[in-house]
Amino acid sequence: MKLLFMACLSPKTGNCTTAERIREHIEAAGHTCVLRDTADFKNPEDVADLIAEEKYEGALAIHLYKSGRLLLDSCIPFGIVFGGTDINEDVKGETKRPVMGQVLQKARFAVAFSNRLKEEAEAFWPFHGSKIYVQPQGIETKAGTCFNWRSFLRRTGIDNENVDDLHVFVLVCGLRRVKDPLYLVNVFSEWHVEDPSVYLIIIGPEIDPLFAKEVELNVKRARGVFLAPERPQEELHAAMRRSFALVNSSVSEGMSAAVLEAMHLGVPVLARNIPGNAAIVIHEDTGLLFSNPQEFIELSKRLIREPALREQIVCNARAYVREQHSRDKERDTYQQLLQHLH
Repeated sequence: MKLLFMACLSPKTGNCTTAERIREHIEAAGHTCVLRDTADFKNPEDVADLIAEEKYEGALAIHLYKSGRLLLDSCIPFGIVFGGTDINEDVKGETKRPVMGQVLQKARFAVAFSNRLKEEAEAFWPFHGSKIYVQPQGIETKAGTCFNWRSFLRRTGIDNENVDDLHVFVLVCGLRRVKDPLYLVNVFSEWHVEDPSVYLIIIGPEIDPLFAKEVELNVKRARGVFLAPERPQEELHAAMRRSFALVNSSVSEGMSAAVLEAMHLGVPVLARNIPGNAAIVIHEDTGLLFSNPQEFIELSKRLIREPALREQIVCNARAYVREQHSRDKERDTYQQLLQHLH
């Protein structure tokens, strides 16, 4: 089958990574899958023309509104993968919600990354619950073997000889407002003055250039907080594995790949208590959830103070990811769902 796969392919975003992974699953089943960026199309007519011209037999799209609406004029069967912000944010828009309902009605199937996301969608469109399948994101990590932690810290701006005595927290995200990387900067800076062994490194690409400049200016004024450019995945995973903990301070998440990757790598997670994070992080079991900056500091200090808690969280989180976020299970699910497009 020749499939068109629509997604927002802004470089280095979660949607882009997810789309590449799902495309691999589809092609492993012997199908042809062409990935296209929604930004390349102005309206549904453009997509309908492309489908007719290229003779696509089916389609898949990530994001109910941004990608799904572009398939409304198409005459081929299609499936939808919820992106997260569509169900968390876009559904609140009075003009967007009816369009999203039309897309879901026309879709042969829909995929939600969690039970919570499926339940949220069912609350708005109760008659379509039977076509929504839950498939958590499949996770795989590859930490580079030639990674030098001391050199990485020095390049980032942390020039401390006693690197084994440091507690380095990493926040991995594209620099855009929804990720809210500045949420903890001030309290972390105050904590570093009190305890010079703690550092926060924000790692990620500049998705929103204006906001990235704002982040850079704020980080320069802070003590113990550093900004690092994006790294190749193997180097990033190696840095995450050497860090004390991974931090997520997003305002909204579908399902954070960085959080799941940290769990897989055996790194404890401290995540902001939002629905997308709470769906995968169980407080004091597979990670720690904080509701405000001060609570983040209190929980971080506790993680340093209680090695047994850290060890328990790491063990539980790793088991959870291996069981619930298997790439093999994800591959089987998408290959089976494609049968709905015949």
